[in-house]
Formats: sequence, structure tokens, C-alpha cells
Amino acid sequence: MDTNNGTPRKKHVLIVDDDIQLAWSLKETLESDGYEATIVLDGALALKFVLQHHLEAVVCDLQMSGVEGDLFYATVGRTNPSLARRFIFIIGLDARSQFQKFIDSVELPVLYKPVALDALWGEVVRVAELNWAGAGIPGLIAWRLQELKWRAYRTSR
Repeated sequence: MDTNNGTPRKKHVLIVDDDIQLAWSLKETLESDGYEATIVLDGALALKFVLQHHLEAVVCDLQMSGVEGDLFYATVGRTNPSLARRFIFIIGLDARSQFQKFIDSVELPVLYKPVALDALWGEVVRVAELNWAGAGIPGLIAWRLQELKWRAYRTSR
């Protein structure tokens, strides 16, 4: 997965969450490991962003003001089904019952707040790898090496 000029393109993750503290923490974690991470605070703006950018994964809060995460996901699913398979949902325990039917209907990771950044990072690596599988064996090896590097770094802290 290269850019047009032959230099490697950073893996890009979209974070859609109105909890700016959590979103910022995840952004810093991902960027420290070589990802490009973009924060969008609501679903409507995130839809515009998705149409204009190539993304490896989307981390999406289900309960947001404006366009909620389930509606954002459904819209992305109609416009970009491949990306819709690379979502990771975040939800507060207090909103679980409101979204339980949706949670049961998708076969995608759902993490509950407070979210452990290590667990979230692991899910990002896993779902983003689905996009890089098309890069063949070299792409998969690069992803595995990155995952091992991250685990070793986190263990040493």
C-alpha cells in the first residue's frame, strides 16, 4: 500500500467520538506507533470524511449527539461495505440497553467504557489487518511485526 510517489502511506484510523479525552488518548497512542489518526466529533462530519479518505479502521462511539454510531455505521455500510467490516465500537455501560439490539446484530468488536487503550489498540491492529490482507504476504508480515513490537513495548512499560 504505497502512495503515488512510491513512499509508504501511513495506516489511517478514524476516531469518531464526542468524548474528546478518550479520542485524544487513542490518537496519541496510535500516532506513537506510526499510524495517522483523525478525530471527528460527530457522525455527520465523519460521513463526509469517510467519503474523502482511505481508512484502515474506524473506532466509533455508539452514543453521540447528532448522528449516532449505529446510523453512521449503517450509512458507511451502504457506501463502503469493505470499511464497514473494519469498525470497532465503543459504548458506555449506561447506554448498553439502548443499543443492545444493534450490538447483537453486528459481528464486530464492541468495547465498553472505560476502555483499556491496549485492548482498543489490539482491535485496531486486528481489523486494520483485514484491509492489508490484500497487500499479500509482505503486508501481513509487516502487520504481525508491528503487533509484536507494540506488545513488547507495552510489556516493557
